Amino acid sequence: MKTDSPVLYYKQKRMRGDSLYTQIRREIFARTGQMPHVVQDEPDIGEFFQNNPDSELYIPVFIESKGWWGGLLGSDDIKVCDKIIISADCHLMIIKKSNHQSPITNHLFTAEIHPSSGFFQKMNTSIATSMDMLATDAGTILALFSGRNEKKFKTIVATTGNHYLGCIGGY
Repeated sequence: MKTDSPVLYYKQKRMRGDSLYTQIRREIFARTGQMPHVVQDEPDIGEFFQNNPDSELYIPVFIESKGWWGGLLGSDDIKVCDKIIISADCHLMIIKKSNHQSPITNHLFTAEIHPSSGFFQKMNTSIATSMDMLATDAGTILALFSGRNEKKFKTIVATTGNHYLGCIGGY
């Protein structure tokens, strides 16, 4: 399949009457001005972008999904470039191929934190921006941040009594 239009991977067999499917298609149309081409067979992402370098691939990720997108962190030119929250149970990942190789400017840091407004005020001043969070049974949060300076990030995390878990990639 060759296409320059947005492509939606939606594996549900029955789409007619599926309100989530309709909502996703409307969201893609609102962003791109085009209705997406829909595929039901899971695409090989590398092969997809080799054949369709100018397309955007939209993949819904549901709460029960496993973290398949982690495999994209090692790719130099294929990245998750945006996430649209469709509902509490469904996020829509937008994957694109970059037309140029650029050096990594932002890193993805993970930390286990105790949620407090003071921590976020310090962190969001210019150190890093919170990207995603997951609450744990222990009352802490596993958080993903985007930032430029790992040393500053570690320092803020340590001085606020939280735990730095590592850098998991960059973009």
